[in-house]
Amino acid sequence: MNDALVRFLKDWTLPVSMSIGAVAYLIFAFTPQLDKAGGFFAPIFDAILPLFMFLVLFVTFCKVDFRKLRPVAWHFWVGLFQILFIAILMTFILGMAKDADTIVLLEAILMCVISPCATAAAVVTQKLGGSLEQMTTYTFISNFITALLVPVCFPMIEKSADITFMSAFLKILHEVFIVLIVPMLLAYVVKHHAHHLHRKIISIRDLSYYLWGCSLMIVTGTTVKNIVHANTTVTLLFTIAFLGLVMCIVQFAVGRFIGHYFNHTQESGQALGQKNTAFAIWLSSTYLNPLSSVGPGCYILWQNIINSIEIWQHDKTNKG
Repeated sequence: MNDALVRFLKDWTLPVSMSIGAVAYLIFAFTPQLDKAGGFFAPIFDAILPLFMFLVLFVTFCKVDFRKLRPVAWHFWVGLFQILFIAILMTFILGMAKDADTIVLLEAILMCVISPCATAAAVVTQKLGGSLEQMTTYTFISNFITALLVPVCFPMIEKSADITFMSAFLKILHEVFIVLIVPMLLAYVVKHHAHHLHRKIISIRDLSYYLWGCSLMIVTGTTVKNIVHANTTVTLLFTIAFLGLVMCIVQFAVGRFIGHYFNHTQESGQALGQKNTAFAIWLSSTYLNPLSSVGPGCYILWQNIINSIEIWQHDKTNKG
């Protein structure tokens, strides 16, 4: 019985993490006796989430061969598709969206596309047997694309958005430095100058994956909170959630289609499909209609369901 439970948790870490996060929030939110406890734990979870993400990337980067961090052909095509898709969405938003609900829907879709590649995409890629170095390189490229496009697109959508190109560009680069560069530099130092610690870290199988599972519990709880407290109709929420699912499937499928031409299907699919939704939620809440943040909020659920299925299929194939 215990072995079966452990195997189940290993095979379905991501959906289990999401379920625990969602159920935990709902219990604390709708049980009056737990109001004080919820208020006590909320700032603690908000504070430890960045720590979890830092540790996830640090552990992942400890396994990177830094000499192989260079752009490859599929990076160009995946980045080009993202830019073209954003141009199409901007055309619809600026030329065809008239009523408020339609604009919110299109903004929610835009956030699911313009968001950069998730930092945790490298973790999933490694779990699927893909190239950790290629995925890490594209994460930087994707963040740079977002840093260029957000300051161009957002002021055209929301005329009142207090945003200039340089301020937004530098703000995003600052986030990239904290989230990506710092753990990478620390991992480089440990790998080359603290060999005993480095061997200890890489000897723990799937450590970054399970750390990510812990962070996913917190992120899912926050996502459910945003959906529950969204000040809109249930119909609009379901429409945003459904469109988020469609966008998730499309981006994973197109990414994999591009990747199969270069024999890097897994990497390309993750690069285009898995998004930094926490960053997208912050962007949409800060510069666009806050309701548009529900789009990337739902997207995080869809992308991790797809990740779970891919990991299950990969493990099943290897066992077979």
